[in-house]
Amino acid sequence: MGDESNTLRVLVATDCHLGYMEKDEIRRFDSFEAFEEICSLAEQNKVDFVLLGGDLFHENKPSRSTLVKTIEILRRYCLNDQPVKFQVVSDQTINFPNRFGQVNYEDPNFNVGLPVFTIHGNHDDPAGVDNLSAIDILSACNLVNYFGKMDLGGSGVGEIAVYPVLVKKGTTFVALYGLGNIRDERLNRMFQTPHAVQWMRPETQDGMSVSDWFNILVLHQNRIKTNPKSAINEHFLPRFLDFIVWGHEHECLIDPQEVPGMGFHITQPGSSVATSLIDGEAKPKHVLLLEIKGNQYRPTKIPLRSVRPFHYAEVVLKDEVDVDPNDQASVLEHLDKIVRNLIEKSSQPTASRPETKLPLIRIKVDYSGFSTINPQRFGQKYVGKVANPQDILIFSKSAKKRQTTGVGNIDDSEKLRPEELNQQTIEALVAENNLKMEILPVDDLDIALHDFVSKDDKMAFYACLQRNLEETRTKLNSEADKFKIEEEDIIVKVGECMQERVKERSLRSKEDSRFTSSSQNLDTGGRSVTAQSNLNSFSDDEDTREMLLSARTTNAGRKASGFTRPSKDATDVAKTGTSRRGRGRGTASMKQTTLNFSQSRSSAAIRSEEVQSSSDEENETNEANEVVESSEPEESPQQTGRKRAAPRGGRGRGRGATAKRGRKADISSIQSMLMSKDDDDDDEDDRPKKPPPRVTRNYGAVRRR
Repeated sequence: MGDESNTLRVLVATDCHLGYMEKDEIRRFDSFEAFEEICSLAEQNKVDFVLLGGDLFHENKPSRSTLVKTIEILRRYCLNDQPVKFQVVSDQTINFPNRFGQVNYEDPNFNVGLPVFTIHGNHDDPAGVDNLSAIDILSACNLVNYFGKMDLGGSGVGEIAVYPVLVKKGTTFVALYGLGNIRDERLNRMFQTPHAVQWMRPETQDGMSVSDWFNILVLHQNRIKTNPKSAINEHFLPRFLDFIVWGHEHECLIDPQEVPGMGFHITQPGSSVATSLIDGEAKPKHVLLLEIKGNQYRPTKIPLRSVRPFHYAEVVLKDEVDVDPNDQASVLEHLDKIVRNLIEKSSQPTASRPETKLPLIRIKVDYSGFSTINPQRFGQKYVGKVANPQDILIFSKSAKKRQTTGVGNIDDSEKLRPEELNQQTIEALVAENNLKMEILPVDDLDIALHDFVSKDDKMAFYACLQRNLEETRTKLNSEADKFKIEEEDIIVKVGECMQERVKERSLRSKEDSRFTSSSQNLDTGGRSVTAQSNLNSFSDDEDTREMLLSARTTNAGRKASGFTRPSKDATDVAKTGTSRRGRGRGTASMKQTTLNFSQSRSSAAIRSEEVQSSSDEENETNEANEVVESSEPEESPQQTGRKRAAPRGGRGRGRGATAKRGRKADISSIQSMLMSKDDDDDDEDDRPKKPPPRVTRNYGAVRRR
């Protein structure tokens, strides 16, 4: 590693969580002091660039104070006249998908001496309509190089292609892969789906082979295998990788560990600030200095001196000799003794911590067989002595009781990753309650709920709706060129398009058994809404001609099972040619309907009556079907009969009549009203007999019961 011109020096850190506890008077600056020390170490060790593994910010929408402090630190250490000694030789427009599309130190308007490369984590991941992260603000300011941002969309499992940032320094070639945080359940399914995750390798050129590249992957995912579907297994990763920087886990395991049978090493730097007062966070915090030359690397761990001291202890009260279960004073005295010893231990100055800070103290108390005490009251005596007097104590039950009650490690998990709870709420509701998602896909709603709750994205559901509407508009525009869609059929067509999209989404996730029941509900729900959408009511006889012309082209293929039977009034009109409501003048416009037709359908079905099965009615049914099947209604005998019906019925009598009391009638009732029994008798001998057509796929079909 003596040849500096061919050695790439990288400082690796993860989970800085800038802005954590910013409203706490004691701990508000802890995250910024640690991050400034990391940048200072990079400057002291003369590294080529800093590599961050996600969760730079603690909040998805950091405050203005947090953004200002972060920009000040980056501006102080990153903008200088120091030369950058490496090159990025890959397609930068793919690596950095922003407006500028280049690495920040190549911008002639900025003097960047310390480049910073970072991915996003689960705390600062992109959200909103524009899919932006807080890191995009720093990237637009040309302070960091934001890579590893994937466009997954909102449907199915999805597909991603991971392109490396190709870095060259002398004879050392590094392929830097970045994978920003994706929900663990979804990424787990993607890794198990063939060709869902594609790893792009460097091309062979200038006498170089693929094996000459040193491959590094930076990712931010759950590594603890409490639930296999909620974590990423190391064996999912490709074998050509050489080194992996694993973010998201806060326990510092800085020494690279080899994965048996895979051939690569994993380092887990952990967080630079303690956000969860658990045993894993109590270990000393470090960053990693990684030196790469050719295909070899040398790791050097560097301790962080500005981190607030944190001491953790566990106490089982029933194992303590000097504690009486019936004497609470003895319990308090024993716990006070432990806290005082930890405070005294942290107050001693060391070489690594020249400046003493108020320590963080956490005691996990197993109180099996004892009564609990108030943690806030207990901590009042330590105000000004510890940094967290309000939550020094945390109580838990014994391991046996935790196994029987199913609580497990709930204290640690809730405080470490509270945002991962209830991620499958909508999917579980659909599967368990046999719901029918007929308009919006389940996956889109689940993602919108996650963004709304975890990221405080108030526009999450609006963005979900807008995205689905835009896709529906695009599909309608594409189909409008092929088929002429009349104005009356737009509502029905919108319902069909949205149902088809829901079905497509459900088919993509068919491989997951958890969504099998919801997929079946989507299919049945789509058929029911399609059938129910035919309950539109027309009240103007002048629109009937245009309606009949469009029915055959735009609504073919509909099943008759969703239509209601004609009312008794409509049947009487068909027989006598006269409406019970008088002259029957309509409103000359189509009544607006919504995509939820269940209420209209049920009311029409209750009011309808049985149609008498007689030979005259069969003839009327056949004639109604023939009107729909004819592409030229003006030439059909039925159309001729309709023209002669006006003089016999008086001024418009028997034309355009609606169902009694304003009830909605289907198109079959309207067609029956256009016929008069006398006209049928006159024309019966003139036209040839036709077999009864199939009453399955036309608007004018009358369902016989």
